[in-house]
Amino acid sequence: MASAFAGPRRTGPQRIGTRARLYRTVRSAHLERAHELAPATIVYRTVRYDFEDSLADGLNLVQAGPVRAAWLLVRSPVRELEVTEPLMLSNVAATALAITGLRLRALVGGPRTRVVSYLIENANALAGQVAVREIPRRAVTAALARYIWKNLDRVVFGTDAARLTYESAWGVPRGLTRSTLIPALPAPCTCAGTDPPEERSEGVIFLGALAARKGVPELLLAWPLVVARLPAARLTIVGKGELESVVRQAAAADPTIEVVVDPSRENIHRLLRRSAVLTLPSQPTRTWREQVGLPIVEGLAHGCSVVTTSQTGLAAWLEQNGHAVVEANGAPQLLADAIIMTVLKGRPASSVTASLPDGDGRLAADAWLFEG
Repeated sequence: MASAFAGPRRTGPQRIGTRARLYRTVRSAHLERAHELAPATIVYRTVRYDFEDSLADGLNLVQAGPVRAAWLLVRSPVRELEVTEPLMLSNVAATALAITGLRLRALVGGPRTRVVSYLIENANALAGQVAVREIPRRAVTAALARYIWKNLDRVVFGTDAARLTYESAWGVPRGLTRSTLIPALPAPCTCAGTDPPEERSEGVIFLGALAARKGVPELLLAWPLVVARLPAARLTIVGKGELESVVRQAAAADPTIEVVVDPSRENIHRLLRRSAVLTLPSQPTRTWREQVGLPIVEGLAHGCSVVTTSQTGLAAWLEQNGHAVVEANGAPQLLADAIIMTVLKGRPASSVTASLPDGDGRLAADAWLFEG
C-alpha cells in the first residue's frame, strides 16, 4: 500500500476514452478489478488508505476535482460512464455536475452517454434527523441524489439489502432501462497456485481500516475471552488507521496478537491463506453503515469462515451459508462466542469457496451494466 494519499504520479496528459468510471476515491481493489475489466478511464478525486501505487501501472487514471472532471468528460468521446451510487452523499455534487454536462452535450447535438451505477448502499442516509441549520444542505443533497437516480440508464444491485434501501427511498425511477441483482460475491482466489496449504486451524484475521466503525475496540474486548477458551488461537490484525497505536499496545501486552500495518497486496493474500476465520465486527455510526465489507469478500475468496455483524449487506447470505452474524453493539461475549464457535467448527477452505460463484460478482455486474 502506498502511504501517500495524493494518488499515483503521472507524466503527460491523460485522455478519457469512450468508457470511463467516475469515482470520488480509488483503492487497490478498484485497480485490481480494473486490470480484469474492459479498458476504461478512471476519473477520481483522491485515493483510499489502502491504495498501492504499483497497481496503477497500465491503467489510465485521471485525477480531477468535480468541475474539472465534468469538463474533461464533456470534451471527451465518452459514451459509457459508471458513476458512484446516488446514496453515496459525499459525491453527489460531482456526479450530478458530470451527468448534467453530458446530458447538455447530447441536447446540443453531441453523442449521448449511457450512465450506469453499481449499488451496494444499505442505509438511507437521507432518512435520518438533522439539525435545523443543516436542513437547507440536506434538501440540496437529497435533490441531487434523486436527480442522479432519475438519470441512471442501468443499475446493478450488489446486495438485496441495497435493492430494498433504494426502493424504500425512491422506488424504481422512471426511464430506468433495466436493473438486476448480482450478489457482490467473489470467485475463489487462485493466488496460492500450487503452494502447499498453510496451517490455519486456529488463525483469526481482522483486515481493514483500524477504526472504531470497523469494530476494532469490540474485537480487542472480545479477544481475551476467545483465548480463555482457545489458548492456541492467534489473532492477526491487518490494516492501517487511527487506532494503530491501540492495536500495537494490545499486541505488546498479548503474545497471541500480531499486528501487520500497511502490508503489500501479496502479503495480504498470504495472510488470508493462512487464516481460518476472518472477523469484521462493523459498527454503525450516525452517517455510515457497512455496505458489503471488502475484507469479507476477500476472506471468502480465500476460504475463510466469516464472523461479522448484521451491518453488512451480505448478512443474510452469510447466515444462509454457514457463517456467523451477530448484532452490532452487543456484549463482547457474543462476538467471542461467535469466533470460538466458528474456529471449533473447523470448516475447510474448500467448503467455503464451494459456495461462491465461478465468476466474481463485481466483474459480472460490470459486464451486465455495459453489455450491448
